[in-house]
Amino acid sequence: MAKMKVLITGGAGYIGSVMTPTLLQSGFHVTVLDTFAWRQTTLLDLCTNPDFEVVRGDCRDEKLMANLLKDKDIIIPLAAIVGAPLCDMDRAGAQSINIDAIHLLTKLASKNQKIMYPTTNSGYGIGEKDKFCTEDSPLRPVSFYGSSKSEAERIILERGNSITFRLATAFGASPRMRMDLLVNDFVYRAVFDRAVVIFEGHFRRNYIHVRDIARAFVHGIQNFDKMQGKPYNLGLEEANLSKIELCKLIQKQIPSFTYLEAAVGEDPDKRDYIVSNARILATGYKPAHSLEDGIRELIKAYTIVRKNQFGNV
Repeated sequence: MAKMKVLITGGAGYIGSVMTPTLLQSGFHVTVLDTFAWRQTTLLDLCTNPDFEVVRGDCRDEKLMANLLKDKDIIIPLAAIVGAPLCDMDRAGAQSINIDAIHLLTKLASKNQKIMYPTTNSGYGIGEKDKFCTEDSPLRPVSFYGSSKSEAERIILERGNSITFRLATAFGASPRMRMDLLVNDFVYRAVFDRAVVIFEGHFRRNYIHVRDIARAFVHGIQNFDKMQGKPYNLGLEEANLSKIELCKLIQKQIPSFTYLEAAVGEDPDKRDYIVSNARILATGYKPAHSLEDGIRELIKAYTIVRKNQFGNV
């Protein structure tokens, strides 16, 4: 039986560098398209695998995309300008990669090809107090990043034969590390600075380990027929935490870590919501990594990584 062929755009990024080997280990043939704009070498150890192919190029290149799509069963468009600060620095780039490239993909892909898309639960923006955001809650993004990903999700779901995952804030070590993500950043500060100043520490959000994101995509492929046509919140049910609560968790493992909530000043990231992940849990998916696991992992990772050279800002 021929292996299913997967195309991952942006497959050498923070999520892709974990997802690509996960899919290969799960028995898929994987082609990665990436610009390698961060000069990362995260996929080098996969080059010996005959089921791995890699192409240096841009997901906005129509001729290249048409050629790459020809024999693929599943398309996972990870390529994006990720995060509110980076999108604000390059709005034209964010528009062309986060939205226009998705329009191009849906134009070029056949209706028989399955698309699995990672969006962000930051589309919920500012939720209602103590009310869980479900997939039926209104999307009210508070950043261009959030609105661009929400628009891309709409395009993909309207196209059909697709699944979207509304990712919680990711954490955990990846070969293409990102230290600007909230948990990763706070643990880095705990390890090296021993302190952090928090703005609007009561703001809450949900979290998910990068490896559990990769596992969710494998689960989605394996259960595509019953899951297709819907968005799925993807996060830890027990991790709808405020920044203060996150700091307390880190402090349990690094007792010398101190945190102070600023009496004045604002966080430019206004997201504040709690999220229900009941829909994906009902399909049989279950995350394997807790926040505590991730904190332990990151402490080890920062024994290796000494300088903050990784981030999307």
